[in-house]
Amino acid sequence: MTPGITPLTRDKVLGCVLAGGQSRRMGGGDKTLLDLNGKPMLEIILDRLSPQVPQIVLNANGDANRFSRFPYPVVSDSIAGFAGPLAGVLAGLDYARENLPDVSHVISVAGDTPFFPVDLVDRFLATTPADKPVIALASSADKLQPVFGLWPVALAEDLHDWLAKGQSGKVLAFVDRHDSIEVAFELDQATGLDPFFNANRPDDLETARSAASLLTS
Repeated sequence: MTPGITPLTRDKVLGCVLAGGQSRRMGGGDKTLLDLNGKPMLEIILDRLSPQVPQIVLNANGDANRFSRFPYPVVSDSIAGFAGPLAGVLAGLDYARENLPDVSHVISVAGDTPFFPVDLVDRFLATTPADKPVIALASSADKLQPVFGLWPVALAEDLHDWLAKGQSGKVLAFVDRHDSIEVAFELDQATGLDPFFNANRPDDLETARSAASLLTS
């Protein structure tokens, strides 16, 4: 624990998987439901996230029944027009505000990134103060990974106003309005990939399948 920081604990954190994108580069549809060696990619993501947080929601738009095999609430964007990952973050923050009064932070995870670190949450908690609204963002190879963030519920109103007024949906444009920290992660030794490798295109899906086979062999 960093000296002088009031520690955050897992029970104060809600996990939010951002699965609401339009997947244009994958040809449309829910890429998080695409098969990864016999499992939907979302199942692999949830298997990795569920030991790290006590509660999870899925952020997705449209018919929630397509996620019925997964035992988690599905929350849709409250901001119309596919406003990007920030709209999904806001959906998670709003769910926490309305349903989980003891939760102070939401951790966002991309729905197309199946090999994110197994210590993602603990690394965020070890460096993020609990007593003031600081956003934490992951990085790897000296590059920010803004979809993987720890977001204070206290910023929900500001984020709602930001998006409702048509401001930029880019994550860093909003983050720049607030105090933030960067949490750096190393190359994934098991797969040889950047831990935040995401399956955007069909070729990426093949890479992900090869990497997933390394984890099960």
